[in-house]
Amino acid sequence: MNVSTPPDFVIVGHITQDLQPDGRLGLGGTVSYAATTAHRLGYRVGVVTSTGPELDVAQVLPFAEIACHPSSATTVFENIYLDGKRKQILHQRAGDLTCESIPHAWRRASIVHLGPLDQEIDEGIFHCFDDQVLIGVTPQGFLRCWDERGRVSFTEWNPPRAVLERINVLVLSELDVPDPDGLIREWKRQIDTIVVTRADRGATIYQASSEPCDYRARPAQQVDPTGAGDVFCAAFLIRLFETGDPCQAAQFANATASFSIERPGVTGIPQRKQVDRYLDNLVERTIS
Repeated sequence: MNVSTPPDFVIVGHITQDLQPDGRLGLGGTVSYAATTAHRLGYRVGVVTSTGPELDVAQVLPFAEIACHPSSATTVFENIYLDGKRKQILHQRAGDLTCESIPHAWRRASIVHLGPLDQEIDEGIFHCFDDQVLIGVTPQGFLRCWDERGRVSFTEWNPPRAVLERINVLVLSELDVPDPDGLIREWKRQIDTIVVTRADRGATIYQASSEPCDYRARPAQQVDPTGAGDVFCAAFLIRLFETGDPCQAAQFANATASFSIERPGVTGIPQRKQVDRYLDNLVERTIS
């Protein structure tokens, strides 16, 4: 790990092992999808996570610089689908992540993506990074609680105003919360940009200074939708950092996420040239 030079893109959260129906464990979590997305879009990636001794993060994410904090266990989720609905079980959980988990040089990274899965990110992390760092959040892990048997359910997240004001971009699915419109009305004065993803219907961007804008998704042949929201967020942050334009960022992120669902797992996450080629052709068709 290079402790003196920050990566371009830092992702913070638990990397997971997902229990499959046949009993095998597969790599999962926001960290896996966001890190792979940033790497394939041409960015140097740093991963801040916590795992047990059975998972070598440097081996499964060989392109990334790793700050992994030892725990007695790696986070394990099981997803059970019945009648189109998902039941989720948290079987075991790695350790919490705090400001002390972030290497000092990494606190100057250009982009930070906070991707909690199981309440693992301490609120102090929001204030750990330099003021100029672009901070994006996929909040699903703040919206989860679980009982003594590990059965996951929804819980409200009520962060203090100081935390909301440190978020530059919040990306959530319309399925993450019962009332996304109510949450947006409450938070959009504190958060610069809120994006609600709507699967094959694209995404809507909310900013305090303008009316909501809808952006259509690229038509895709869905094979595996897992991680699409994480891919979208990473791509959105990267393009927003490059251009400062949420419109361009939304189009870029929609395209990147749509490619990602056309193959299983992280294998569908596209290279930068594939996304750029699609968007260039889209502009040419629009002009002609």
